[in-house]
Amino acid sequence: MKFLPIVSRLDPRQHPLVLQVIRYGLVGLTVTSGQAAVYWVLATLLHWHSQIANFIGYLVAVSLGYVLHGRVTFRHIEAAGSAGAHAARGVRFVLVSLVSLGLNALWVWLCVSWQGWATWTPIPAMLFVTPALVFVLNKRWVFR
Repeated sequence: MKFLPIVSRLDPRQHPLVLQVIRYGLVGLTVTSGQAAVYWVLATLLHWHSQIANFIGYLVAVSLGYVLHGRVTFRHIEAAGSAGAHAARGVRFVLVSLVSLGLNALWVWLCVSWQGWATWTPIPAMLFVTPALVFVLNKRWVFR
């Protein structure tokens, strides 16, 4: 693992997890950035209600997230399993994504509705706090 010197210093048994976290971060940043961009454009430029904009962004993110996390982040699991396992995984993914939606709705409410801050202010929590929790849920429950 010459391309990641920090990873090469770890116990070799930890390499798959570290690489999975890196893949999750890259895919998650892409998906979450897309969600945040949709939210911001709708809420700021088109003046939609912030919660409606957040929900539309969520729909974009959950669609992209299932495909990309299944094919990139948790690809070894995606390749294995029957159609029934795939359907069950899809249901679990949607349930976890609803947790994500709830958290992001909370950030929007706290920052925009309750505090009256600018529409961009919930985006840092959307980018860092929500994905950390969702990774754990996806790893331990959805793509186990």
